[in-house]
Amino acid sequence: MIDSKQQRINMVESQVRPSDITDRRIIRAMLDVPREAFVPSALRALAYMDGSVPVVDNAVRPARCLLAPRTFAKIVQLAEIGPDGVVLDVGCATGYSAAVLARLAKSVVAVEVDAALVTHASETLRQLEVSNALVLEGALPKGAPTHAPFDAILLEGAVPNVPEELLAQLKDGGRLIAIIAADGALGRAKLWRRSGKLFDARPAFDAGAPTLPGFAHQPDFIL
Repeated sequence: MIDSKQQRINMVESQVRPSDITDRRIIRAMLDVPREAFVPSALRALAYMDGSVPVVDNAVRPARCLLAPRTFAKIVQLAEIGPDGVVLDVGCATGYSAAVLARLAKSVVAVEVDAALVTHASETLRQLEVSNALVLEGALPKGAPTHAPFDAILLEGAVPNVPEELLAQLKDGGRLIAIIAADGALGRAKLWRRSGKLFDARPAFDAGAPTLPGFAHQPDFIL
């Protein structure tokens, strides 16, 4: 029988801590949230592997994954989420990222384009009694403008660019983190920070991630 609690400990000790994750709140959250609950039963043996975990059969629907634990932890740490933070989680898939973020923030709005994943994520979060995370169905590049502004926005996959529409949903001082990459290529995580009407962007670390659907290839928004 698989000891999921021990697997979570092993994930944190072998993948997360060695990746310079120093925020103890992130470590506690990843130790507490049962990652296996967000993975289809046939794939649960892969839930804690050192890499992205598939959650959709791409023979039927577009492939979707949970980010690799170390990559996810690093983008969360970049977001600097405080206990009063309001967070937008773009491309939450089955809801694992939303569950972790909900332990760090005051509230989380998660957006997912796949209706079946929205249902799965909402039900799993309900079963785990996560009461401060809301999952919405919608186009990922559109975000959740009716719930904006946000203290932090995280994109749960690689995109070729970050559209103006998402950046505009940040609060003044808010942060957006995305992995910028061409299809299938190694990319780089970048951090955007809003200051009034200006957005400062800086590279953070190299990272690979599955591509999020719906993002067009066009120039980044620059002011």
